[in-house]
Amino acid sequence: MRNPAPRRRMGWWTAIFGLLLAVPVPASAEPPDTYVDALADAAPAPDLHWTDCDSGFSCATARVPLDYAHPDARSIELSVIKLPASDPAHKIGTLFVNFGGPGRSGVARLRQRAQWPWLFSDALRARFDLVSWDTRGVANSAPVHCFPDATAQQLFFATYPPMPGTPGGEPAFFAAAKTLADACGQRAADLLPHMSTENTVRDLELLRRAVGDDKLTYHGISYGTYVGALYANMFPGRVRGLVLDGSMDFRGNALGADDADADRPVDTRQDVATSLASTFDAMLEACVAAGPECAFSEGDPREKWQRILERVRREPISWDGKRYDYGTVVATAGELSNPAGWPTVAATLQQLYDLRETPYLPTDVLAETAALVRQVADIGTGSAAIPGLPAGLGGTGANTYDDNYTEAFHAVQCADSRVPRDERRYSALAVSEDQRVPVFGRLGVLTAMTCAYWPQTAVRPYSGPWNRKTAPILIINSRNDPATPLAGAAAGAAELADAHLLVVEGAGHSSMYVHSTCSEAAKREYLTAGTLPANGATCPVDGNPFVRTN
Repeated sequence: MRNPAPRRRMGWWTAIFGLLLAVPVPASAEPPDTYVDALADAAPAPDLHWTDCDSGFSCATARVPLDYAHPDARSIELSVIKLPASDPAHKIGTLFVNFGGPGRSGVARLRQRAQWPWLFSDALRARFDLVSWDTRGVANSAPVHCFPDATAQQLFFATYPPMPGTPGGEPAFFAAAKTLADACGQRAADLLPHMSTENTVRDLELLRRAVGDDKLTYHGISYGTYVGALYANMFPGRVRGLVLDGSMDFRGNALGADDADADRPVDTRQDVATSLASTFDAMLEACVAAGPECAFSEGDPREKWQRILERVRREPISWDGKRYDYGTVVATAGELSNPAGWPTVAATLQQLYDLRETPYLPTDVLAETAALVRQVADIGTGSAAIPGLPAGLGGTGANTYDDNYTEAFHAVQCADSRVPRDERRYSALAVSEDQRVPVFGRLGVLTAMTCAYWPQTAVRPYSGPWNRKTAPILIINSRNDPATPLAGAAAGAAELADAHLLVVEGAGHSSMYVHSTCSEAAKREYLTAGTLPANGATCPVDGNPFVRTN
């Protein structure tokens, strides 16, 4: 397994000294590009009627065009939430926040995370209204639904095949991915052509105008960095400050560098597998350093990990009512984005190691899963079914369920990215990527398999440009990020006209999960005072996630 990049040890005095060297953002040598997206510019800003919605938050609904090329044809409503600045007398403006995904509710996440001090310090919340929203297609904003009701949705995903760890599991996995794409294509045909991030950026521009800010101040996390990068190029002169946190290779996400690059899935061309492997190694290093406080630390964790893999390659392990086959174990080990969850991953790995010599016995859960499959086939809603789709999933019904994350994720990701559409290409890449990056290689190939079957009319990647002149942009990325590799963040920074990269010397995905007082201070100084960290500055993390603090 590939070793993580060397880590620079830096004490707090070094971190503080680096921030003191920060210099004010200079006036651009060239004025920002005056380009504006004409479709959004022609649309009226929505009227936001804020009402109290508990715990100090205010909520509103924004009406925007579904199709900006035909703004009078149909409108949709976006759910918006605000936490007002705690010091309104010294308020700078609005900080729009996109927490990533795509597919998760920004409204729900702001409620949950607005008080996280490592993400939004008291000083930052004093100066800005925090505003987030459910982006189009998500949760309460014209949600994409691919099933007639919550029961059909839940049964479908309960029986979805696990990520195939070997070629033998691919046919069922491919068939399920196609079934999902077909279901979405039938039930959400009116929405899918309008789910691209270009349209989400147009929505954001209308929201900026609706709150009355002259320019955009924005914190985008993970997928939210893509939203920010597109805004910078669709409205370059309207950027006040953008923080892109847990960032990516923007061109790589959309089209790839060239035709050969486009013939690889998104996570493969972003080289997520290498970053997964390095983050897994970083987790094991932190585990060993924590000693008995990490359940997997005794002995040689890397050797133990290989023993687990050898076992599940032969046959699964039964534990706690679950079936751990090769693909399941690799996926479990790949749950690395949030270091707060590493102790649970380590405890699971230790349990699997302890059970590696036990015979495999099918569990009651497997029987329940088989029963769920039969239930799906028996639902029946009385309408024509999609070929290959279990009866009931293609029927008509009230779209009343709230959590449409998986459907919304694909509606956006598949719209945004050109990917190969031949199953044989994925099978071949799964083999070659596993050879290049043992264990984790195929994860990067198969994570968004549904996009290979997505309706072609709904695939609408942004084609650039990427380097229109803006005010300086701050990019923050962990040294070992399992979702947005540092190399991709550096490539994305180079694609933008004026972006500055701050590296957090730790592992995990974005400052939403990687606690760093230093990086929060750098972000705050940039957003409030217009200063950037010194070139080449790095930040430490706030401790070992396996070590309990009082």
